[in-house]
Amino acid sequence: MRYENLNTAAKVSSFKDLRKWRQERSRKMKTKDFSYSVPNSTPDISYLHQNASQPSLTWIGHSTFLIQLAGLNIVTDPVWTNQLAMQKRLTPPGIPIADMPPTDIVLISHSHYDHLHIGSLKQLTSSKTLIVPVGLASKMQRKGFSSVIELNWWESATIGGVKFTFVPSQHWTRRTLTDTNSSHWGGYIIERVDEKKGQSDAGGQAMEGQLHANESFHSRPVVHASPTIYFAGDSGYFDGFKTIGERFDIDVALMPIGAYEPEWFMGTQHVTPEEALQAYMDIGAQWFVPMHYGSFRLADDTPREALDRLYAQQKKLGLGESQLVVLPHGETWRLNGDPR
Repeated sequence: MRYENLNTAAKVSSFKDLRKWRQERSRKMKTKDFSYSVPNSTPDISYLHQNASQPSLTWIGHSTFLIQLAGLNIVTDPVWTNQLAMQKRLTPPGIPIADMPPTDIVLISHSHYDHLHIGSLKQLTSSKTLIVPVGLASKMQRKGFSSVIELNWWESATIGGVKFTFVPSQHWTRRTLTDTNSSHWGGYIIERVDEKKGQSDAGGQAMEGQLHANESFHSRPVVHASPTIYFAGDSGYFDGFKTIGERFDIDVALMPIGAYEPEWFMGTQHVTPEEALQAYMDIGAQWFVPMHYGSFRLADDTPREALDRLYAQQKKLGLGESQLVVLPHGETWRLNGDPR
């Protein structure tokens, strides 16, 4: 079976387009400045191993996060490798994989190598459960993973008081020359179902955390004890963001902002920073956390370009400074303001 986007006109770029981009890239990349690196914050390994109740979010790099919710350690799109194809990692992962707490749940958005790295997945300790898109379970089982849950769009699985719903994105998949779109792609809504949300008195009123304005990374907004988190995976801009927003009450959106240039080639599969902010407004989330930039040179944009465009659009739209939470690699955002 071959899977499609909601917008069936959003097709995989042709090999002719790929050759054209590669030719352009060989010239363009000579003028690109990759001197800026996403900062790395010293991770609080002790806290992450001891935390069994408080919600937290740690950006490890690219689309890899450690999310702690309801006592579960949840990892998204695990990629710790130092090299993808010919591209070396631009900055180290925020948490060394050997220092990770035992993993309970792994969420896979799709099968591209920069989102699903088998070697990294096997190094995560404990008897983890994988939640994967429809079409991918048999592959993961062949790779030796016994606990695998496969979801189609809008289907859910509940584990340990946390509900995981697989939601649409606009993208595609391929790992070999013959398996194009043989498994699906999407994002995840992560929400507690064992208790009601308890909004903190602090709400979202907190000091800014913008990378370009404040080098103190520890003054972060306070969300509450039961946040709903949207992990978008990879996506071009599409109307499905509005539908997701209509169905869920989202607090924190983890949104991709990189690998968008050249837009004539990447547009159907990767949002620009401006489109990422529009998607954030479409879904009605409270806070925006950028991802999918700064780890690998997957396209022609640089990490600095992605952030500069994001900040410029934030200003243009009049979004509050606390709404945009730009994390360094390795910092743990304690979502309910846990002071420990």
